[in-house]
Amino acid sequence: MSHPLQGRTVIVTRAADQQGAARQLLEQRGATVLDLPALVIGPPDHWGPLDDALEELESFHWLVFSSANGVQAVEQRLQRLGRCLARRPSSLKIAAVGRKTAQVLEELGASADFVPPSFVADSLIDHFPVSGWGLKMLLPRVQSGGRTLLADAFGEAGVRVVEVAAYDSGCPSAMPEHTAAALEEGSVDAIAFSSGKTAQHTAQLLEQRFGQNWAKRLEGVKVISIGPQTSRTCRQCFGRVDGEADPHDLEGLADACAQAMQTES
Repeated sequence: MSHPLQGRTVIVTRAADQQGAARQLLEQRGATVLDLPALVIGPPDHWGPLDDALEELESFHWLVFSSANGVQAVEQRLQRLGRCLARRPSSLKIAAVGRKTAQVLEELGASADFVPPSFVADSLIDHFPVSGWGLKMLLPRVQSGGRTLLADAFGEAGVRVVEVAAYDSGCPSAMPEHTAAALEEGSVDAIAFSSGKTAQHTAQLLEQRFGQNWAKRLEGVKVISIGPQTSRTCRQCFGRVDGEADPHDLEGLADACAQAMQTES
């Protein structure tokens, strides 16, 4: 395997317990990887709406997951009821946005019935395999700050959408010292974002650590995004995007980091 990131230092911004896969992919390409956990995954304020929906799972035609976190939360709550996704009602189909989301379902023995060709919510809507009219759909999602695109689009198509909070994501209290030191020294080449929330929280952590002039710490640092929505947030937070993953998954993100390094002047 070639090592296009040899001698480069890349910061990974993921949930605190989800950084291993991104780190491995970047290290395979030769990068030195620094962690910047930018999400803390936790429960929603109230489990009631999700539990109520899961009690009536037989009434739904589709269960749509837009993240691996949603899959894991639903599986945990189902197990409290003595059930699991692998033994879901035969009438219930599962759709998954993204390779990682589909992989987590596969590991649970609950393979997705539909995964859109592009790993973004818009692709799920554009390529959904059946007409929405008359369907009932369950959408487990993050409690705060997530997009309502899926619920809005399917609702307009005649779907009865039940959207419930399955988990929440917050900002960590501080960034790791070794990562802050590298930014202060100017030894970071790129910073990779896997969601809009990681971008928002990273901006908060940078301001908290370095004050009002925090943006100077990113001068000369390539800003790499996993997909269109994340890119939009990166532009809002940092004023630019230097590379975008294609496909919109972690492997694409690692490749986008390498491409950005190769094309710099």
